[in-house]
Amino acid sequence: MSDQRNAAPAVSLRPVEDADLEVFFEHQADPQGVAMAAFPARDREQFDAHWARLRADPTLVTRTILADGQVAGNIGSWPEDGQQFLGYWIGREWWGLGVATQALALLAGEVPTRPLCAHVAVHNLGSIRVLEKCGFRRDPGQEAALPVSEDGVEELVLVLDA
Repeated sequence: MSDQRNAAPAVSLRPVEDADLEVFFEHQADPQGVAMAAFPARDREQFDAHWARLRADPTLVTRTILADGQVAGNIGSWPEDGQQFLGYWIGREWWGLGVATQALALLAGEVPTRPLCAHVAVHNLGSIRVLEKCGFRRDPGQEAALPVSEDGVEELVLVLDA
């Protein structure tokens, strides 16, 4: 992939295919991605079990993100505690190219449930910006960042109402 792009890559979503999992595994094992997401990498056995559960659950939306026809990451949405959440993981080679923003807009169009919620680590400014560009706003009921994970990572909740 060239670092000299004149235009944003063409982004599309499709159902997850078996061959995508190898790319997803490499993405989630990238130390910079792990640090940015504040989410620990899974070993192969944990990763395979996680994706088997996701792909077997019809209540979940799981999609592969394609950028210029290449697997660039994954995105999904799921119900939890009466709310609808979403999350995504973009391979580092695609950061800063508008891939996450385009993919999020596509998924928000596919998932009609509102509000749609996302947790994001406070230090992940790129992801916060992606969410804001797609119309997500900080949860009005949240006065400060929340340490929601057991390791004390501070997160924000951003919400898409419309």
